[in-house]
Amino acid sequence: MDQARQAVHQPAHGPAHQLVKPTFSELFTPKLVTVWREGYHLPQFKADFMSGLTVAIVALPLSMAIAIASGVTPERGLYTSIVGGFIISALGGSRFQIGGPAGAFIVLVAATVARVGVDGLLLATMMAGVFLLAIGYLRLGTYIKFIPYPVTVGFTAGIAVIIFSGQIVELFGMTLPGREPGPFVPKLIALGEAAGTINPAATLVAVLTIATIVFLKRWRPKWPSMLIAIGLASLVVALFALPAETIGTRYGGIPRSLQWPALPPVSFGRMLDVLPDAVAFALLGAIESLLSAVVADGMTGRRHRSNCELVAQGFANIASALFGGICATGTIARTATNVRAGAHGPVSGIVHSAILLVLMLVAAPLASYIPLAALAGVLAVVCWNMFEKQAFATLLRASRGDALVLLATFLIVVFRDLTEGIVVGFALGSILFIDRMAKSVAVEADLAQDDVADSGARAYDSSEASDADTIVYRISGAFFFGAASTVGSVLDRIADQRRNFILDCSAVPLFDSTAANVIESAARKARRAGVRFIISGASPRIRRMLINHGVKRPLVTYAASIRDARAQLAGKQEAEQPSVTG
Repeated sequence: MDQARQAVHQPAHGPAHQLVKPTFSELFTPKLVTVWREGYHLPQFKADFMSGLTVAIVALPLSMAIAIASGVTPERGLYTSIVGGFIISALGGSRFQIGGPAGAFIVLVAATVARVGVDGLLLATMMAGVFLLAIGYLRLGTYIKFIPYPVTVGFTAGIAVIIFSGQIVELFGMTLPGREPGPFVPKLIALGEAAGTINPAATLVAVLTIATIVFLKRWRPKWPSMLIAIGLASLVVALFALPAETIGTRYGGIPRSLQWPALPPVSFGRMLDVLPDAVAFALLGAIESLLSAVVADGMTGRRHRSNCELVAQGFANIASALFGGICATGTIARTATNVRAGAHGPVSGIVHSAILLVLMLVAAPLASYIPLAALAGVLAVVCWNMFEKQAFATLLRASRGDALVLLATFLIVVFRDLTEGIVVGFALGSILFIDRMAKSVAVEADLAQDDVADSGARAYDSSEASDADTIVYRISGAFFFGAASTVGSVLDRIADQRRNFILDCSAVPLFDSTAANVIESAARKARRAGVRFIISGASPRIRRMLINHGVKRPLVTYAASIRDARAQLAGKQEAEQPSVTG
């Protein structure tokens, strides 16, 4: 996540980045085309093939586990990785993005299935794809990345808690008298009441799976720990005939082919019914995929194309739903695995999808032996990794504002709703940012005075010191609505203290309309008091903003610098001085 933050906020360097805007073609050219133009040969394909194979081995159990946790059959997770993953790699704006079902969607997908069924889920996924296309083509991808860091940490931590709570039944092989409640607190109550139904065999399988993954991650990090753990658990259950539920006993196995593309039932009323779900899928998919792409950029030093990536996500979700899959997005863990495995470009993601298709066609019968407790163990490890413990603790210690945003997002996600958590967290983060920016704006008196010069701020030239008729003040920082009342009250107090008032704006990078209105009000008050008001150092953009709001002659005059402003005053005073002749 720290890499993601650095990559998001790293500025572009050089005048070309500042002056030349990319064309439509440059913004939406898939990275696959870019890699091909650079020259793609056998060594690059070998690297992509091996990395694609590695990611496919990781994605195989994860895709099924996420699908089951989302309330759908396991093959729908494979459909998503095969179809959605292929399109994300083929059309996307990231070299290394691996697409498929993501753990972040589990809660949303499960709630949608419970409310409107699988057909409603497929329709919502298609609509989310259309929304993602619109977001991408409208070039809004840049703004989606402006979500504060505490919000992303609190959001992912909350999702991790919810996903884990949803796996407790499978981890312990528990039996509930009815449907498992969705809300967190009722779910915990139901689990507590069903504690007497714990299945020791399922618990043993889950513990074995988790222990195997942890052991291999520490001692053999390059081995496919999740696939090995699933295989070992399946072998133990089969050899010892343990009474643990498997994919075969619950779902009857998985099909050995992709289903034919088909539209889900569509009607205007149905679309209105699933509209909130579609919007949530689109927003979460955009956030997750762009964050994943940024992480890949931080690991490789490359740059992804945000809007092109969102367009690919849109097409991927439409195609995934047509083939019976669920929401597809960029996945951080699998994308990071792809980078570490030595991928060269998007071909690795295409290979990953192709290998998953082959495995489904050839080895589908073996999936029937996979214990559900083992898949729950895999997701338990995923939840542990999703909960960024170090980042969470750091933000709690960082400041009260960051801790408030983090905890508000986390608690609302866990106890209320994912969308509400993001909205409230973003709103609190924005208010916190506005407050900090407002406090950074300062109105400083003539820095030649001793009481101000000692503050460590930059002093004016000694020739610019205040005289009996002139007072000089400087505004520093972004002058916007958040600081308007504070700055306005200061200007109202000082605008009528001398005959001449110079307001230096050379340290102001930004003015908004509220700030311009404050200046206009102060200038009118100064004019009524007979005070000459000069604005110095304003950039052309800020000067245009002020003039458009009426801050112009005869209210004020403009000068390039304080020295020029004093020259204006000196010229006026000389003109007013009566000539004396001998």
